[in-house]
Amino acid sequence: MADTERTFFEYLVYVSENHSPLDFMLVADHIDKFFYGALLTIEITVLALFIGGVMAIPLAIARAYRHRWLNAPIFGFTYFFRGTPLLVQTYLVYYGLAQFDFVRESFLWDPVLSSPWWCALITFSLNTAAYTTEFLRGAIENTAKGEIEAARACGMSPARVMRRIVLPSAFRRALPAYSNEVIFMLHSSVVLSTITLQDILGVGRWLNGRYYLAYEGFITAMLFYMALVFLISKGFRVWEKHWLGHLRARTAVEN
Repeated sequence: MADTERTFFEYLVYVSENHSPLDFMLVADHIDKFFYGALLTIEITVLALFIGGVMAIPLAIARAYRHRWLNAPIFGFTYFFRGTPLLVQTYLVYYGLAQFDFVRESFLWDPVLSSPWWCALITFSLNTAAYTTEFLRGAIENTAKGEIEAARACGMSPARVMRRIVLPSAFRRALPAYSNEVIFMLHSSVVLSTITLQDILGVGRWLNGRYYLAYEGFITAMLFYMALVFLISKGFRVWEKHWLGHLRARTAVEN
């Protein structure tokens, strides 16, 4: 039995090296590194989305209600992060901050700003906060006036109207757009490989460079990204079905 398994394995290696356009056995030997890269990609993407989402809620409220002192600075913040590439932003934080002596001598340098992981998390969080702020602002502004007036007629305070009526309604309507933002952030995570982090693409580049391959690493990375996007899309469909179920057309039931 052992000889049969060894013969079959040797046959797979032979086919992979000589007849297959993709050296799948070499990829299989290093698949653990791709899973590690996927874990790093998911870790930073999820944390950035969480931090950016928490930041975006008060920023979107201030923008939607045109706060006298906060509207202009928040607009400048969102315009900068939406108007410049994420790669440039990451380079400015990771490479740019190190050029200033007061930054290198600060208490944040060793534990945070000298680490590529932290620099990536900070940049990604600010970037997704800017995008989320703007489409959440639009959802807040488009809240039906009748819902707000009905809540006020029931005696709700402005804070309670925001918490019980406006934000839940805005979250529901912004959910389809937010699914695109999540996928966009996942795709943008390829920037991690440019600052020494071994994300999915970083592992693919490492594999190609070590074994002088043309595309095995990139194709494997592509398949990992496609699998993650599939899971995200399915998850948001379930979420939308739960949150937006009341908007689906219902057939009349005859008595």
